[in-house]
Formats: sequence, C-alpha cells, structure tokens
Amino acid sequence: MIPIRKTTLTKILLIAGLSILLCGEAYFGYRVSALSKQQERIKEDYSVANSITFGIFSVDQWREKIAKIVDGKIGDFDMTAEQKKDLQGKVEKQLNGLIDKAVAEVNKPQKSIGGKLKKLAFNALIDTDDLHAQVPSFANTIVNRINNPASKKRLKNIVTSKVDQLEKQTYDNTKPASANVSSHIYNKYRVSNARDFEKTINSQLITIRKQTYNSVYAMVGCVLFALSLWLLMKKYVRLHTTLYILSLLFAFILLLVGVTATIIEVDARIQSLNFTLLGEKLAFNNQVLFFQSKSIMGIIKALIEQPKPDAVLVGTLILLFVVILPVLRMIGKGIQIWGKDKYSENKVVRYLALDLGKWDMADVMVVGIAMTYIGLNGILKSQLSSLNIKEEVLSTVTQNNTSLQPGYFIFVGYVAYAAILSIILKRITPRKTNADTVKS
Repeated sequence: MIPIRKTTLTKILLIAGLSILLCGEAYFGYRVSALSKQQERIKEDYSVANSITFGIFSVDQWREKIAKIVDGKIGDFDMTAEQKKDLQGKVEKQLNGLIDKAVAEVNKPQKSIGGKLKKLAFNALIDTDDLHAQVPSFANTIVNRINNPASKKRLKNIVTSKVDQLEKQTYDNTKPASANVSSHIYNKYRVSNARDFEKTINSQLITIRKQTYNSVYAMVGCVLFALSLWLLMKKYVRLHTTLYILSLLFAFILLLVGVTATIIEVDARIQSLNFTLLGEKLAFNNQVLFFQSKSIMGIIKALIEQPKPDAVLVGTLILLFVVILPVLRMIGKGIQIWGKDKYSENKVVRYLALDLGKWDMADVMVVGIAMTYIGLNGILKSQLSSLNIKEEVLSTVTQNNTSLQPGYFIFVGYVAYAAILSIILKRITPRKTNADTVKS
C-alpha cells in the first residue's frame, strides 16, 4: 500500500510535469496552426500574382512579349550578302518588267499622228537591249541605297511605328488590374520585380515548411511522452484519474490544432510555356491554374456561408459530428472518471462517454479526406498530362503540387490518440454490465 503523503507528492509532481508538457504541446500546436495560415496567405498571394489570367490568358502579356521580339528583330536587322543578292535579283526582275511594259505600251498600234511620231522617235533613239543591259547596275545602286545607314534607319522607323500602332490597338484591359495587384503584392513583400518576388516567396516557404514540421514533431513528441506514462504508472491506480484527465487535455489540443491547421492543398500550374516566334523564345513561367488551401474549419465555414441550403446542412453536420461531438465525448469521459460513483452511473454522462462514440465521425473524416486527396490528385494528374506539349514551335510543362498538409496528420494523430484513450478508459473504469461497450 502506497502512503497517502507519497501519493499526494507524486500526484503534484505528475500534474506539474504534465502541465509543462501540455503547455509545450499547446505552444507547438499554436505554431503549427499559425504557420499553416501564414503559408496559406503567402501561397494565395503567389497564386494571384502568377495567375494565368494575368499571364497566358492575357492579350496584353502576349502583345508586350511579341512586340519586344519584333522590336528586337527590327533593331538588329541587317542584310546579309545572300539577302542582298536575292534582293538585287528581285529588283532586276521588276526593272526588266517595267522596261518591257513601257516598250509594249509605246509599240502599240497608234492611230494619231502624234502617237505615230512618238513611236518612231522611241524606236529610233532607244535601244531596248541597252536598257536591259543597264538594269543590273541600276538594281545594284538601288540595293546599296537601301542598305546605307540613313535608309535603314528610315525603314526601321516606319516598321516600328506600324508595330506600335498595332500594339496600341491590341489590348484586353488586364494590364491595369495586373499592375495594381503586382504593385500591392510586391510592396507587401518588399520586392520590386518578379524575379525577386519568386526568390523571396520560395525562401519564406522553405523556412515555414521546416518550422512547421519541426513543431509537428515536437507536438507529437509531447503527446507520445504523456502516453508513455501510462506504461510507467500502470500500477499506480490512485494516479489514473489525474493522468486520464490530463491526457484528455492533450487530446483536446490535438483536435483543436487538427481542425484549424491546413489539411489539404490543391495546386495546379503550368510550370513553363515556350513559344518560338521569329527564332526567339517567348516564355511564360509558373502560371497558376488553380490554388486552394483549406483546414477542416475552413471547409465548414465555406459550406455554411454558401447560399444553398444543402451546403449549409453539410457544413453543419461536419461541425457537429467532427468537432462538437468529439469535444462532448472528451467532457463526458472526464466527468465519468473524475466523478467516480457520484457521476459515473449518470445516464447523460454515460451516454456522452460511452454511447456517443457511435456518432463521432472523426475517423470517417480521416478516410474522407484521404479519398478526396487521392481523387483530386488523380484527376489533376490526368488533366494536366494532356496539357504537356513538346513540339518544335510550342512546348509546355505542367506541375501538380497537390498535397496533404500537417493539419491532416495531426488530426489523424488525434483520432488514434482518442482511440487509445477509449481503450484505457475501458480498462480503468469498473464494468458492471456488458452494456458498457464503447466504440473507439
């Protein structure tokens, strides 16, 4: 028999130690929830800044990229020897054609005396073969004049002005919205361009991911340590009530973090699109097709805020069976083991602690989320694979970043931990009838 004084001291030490551990779990749980929300906000900003609406689907973006390539080609234009030779041949052909046309016009049958005199003078003074012989030198002079710096500059200015005119006539009004969004987001992250924004976002997300999983591991470590105390104190019956109530608090924190932290993230994007125009690459990178990130409470809130009654009903049922009933079960278990004979046989308490398990759907939610993830992931992979193109002129590469997030694994941890606590409750609570069977 353990002395009462020793038992009291042990109980105080147990409460103090588990309270510290509980505070640690609460702190790391808060970190997980806060970091997941921060990650969600960052990725939402990224998806807006890199939305396909402001990229591949924007006429303004295509116009600017095409105009840049065309302007570059015009600015760098210079005739090669082969092009000069080809141009001279075409000019000679045109000049010879003009001469033949002029000669044919003059040699037409003339009715008037003036016309006959012009025809006679032309044939007497002009040698057609001599004119054709001078065509190459004329053509060479024309080509050289075209290629002198002053003429090339005038030609480039004419072409550029036409391109600018076409550019002004081609727009879709997304540029003002895109500029405003980019300016706001860039100011938020203290960057000035897309490259710095990409670098900053990637750096922040890597840091957040590392901190989140470190907090998850620490949180789970606190829970496992508290659970291991049941093995060490299996024989200390007088401490079971205290240990069980504190264990329920560990479970409550797991549930709270599990329903508030992000559980699933759907991210589909076109990683790169390369289009070859005039021998130059026209590229779009990291174009977000779709992004959505939700926690269980986020899903419930989104459903309840819908104007459709069926969506509101589903959201309410999820709130009831996945959040409220598990909390009521924990309260019932705590009252039953703490109240001993006074409350343990109370019908309401027994129903909350034992019979309510059949309505607790947290484990069903775990399976539902997993199936949703598998289904979404499969659909996105199938759809995105059809967008992958690899041709000489056009190539695209898609990317599916859909994933389960830490909140899901914590929620799974809660379900497993709650099941273990139900088993422990069976063993430490006296059974009087076989009707006390509970669902874990």
